[in-house]
Amino acid sequence: MKNVKHNELTVGEIVTNDFRTASIFKESGIDFCCGGKQSIEEACREKGIEQSVLVGKIKALELSPLSPLQNYKDWELDFLSDYIVNTHHKYVLKSLPELLFYTRKIADVHGEHHPELVEMATLFAKINEELMQHLKKEEEVLFPAIKEALDQPSKKLRALIKSEIDRMAGEHDFAGGAMDEINRMTAGYHLPEDACNTYRVTFQLLEQFEDDLHVHVHLENNILYPKAVAL
Repeated sequence: MKNVKHNELTVGEIVTNDFRTASIFKESGIDFCCGGKQSIEEACREKGIEQSVLVGKIKALELSPLSPLQNYKDWELDFLSDYIVNTHHKYVLKSLPELLFYTRKIADVHGEHHPELVEMATLFAKINEELMQHLKKEEEVLFPAIKEALDQPSKKLRALIKSEIDRMAGEHDFAGGAMDEINRMTAGYHLPEDACNTYRVTFQLLEQFEDDLHVHVHLENNILYPKAVAL
């Protein structure tokens, strides 16, 4: 990203160009996946962050080379699709049942003194339902259509890809927004003094799940989907 003016790029474009910047945005509480269309100026103003400080951190990263293993924007679409399925979809499918069980359990045990846990469990159940359908549609419809279009592009395939992506981007907004709300209602997964071990495990798993979701959505919203639409 040498010689690029960062104020001319969106947050999502900055992370697409150098995935290491995701950690900088996370540390600053800036959404780089669903909120990736914001300019860095807008994002800093919204969070009350000094833009020059944030840009300075990004520029410091650029002094060291980017590993090819994180240069997702240069990956072929079929390979990126398979990576998302084998890495992020598998993680989500493993985590959803566990988190569904744990969020309900701590809501039942601690909900009387921490009513936000009841709301959290209800919201996570909606996330579970939405993501299960979302992953199935990607694996059975969108990703196969992208791979077919790579070999034999057609107007019919392009229309299918576009309509699926338009719908799925909205589903990303729901899942990302719902996890943001869970983060907010738990004060950033802050543990109260009466938290038991299950409470602790649940919050650790939720934070890990949110981190993975941010990367997952970024790879699709900011890299896979734009490249697929441009086929």
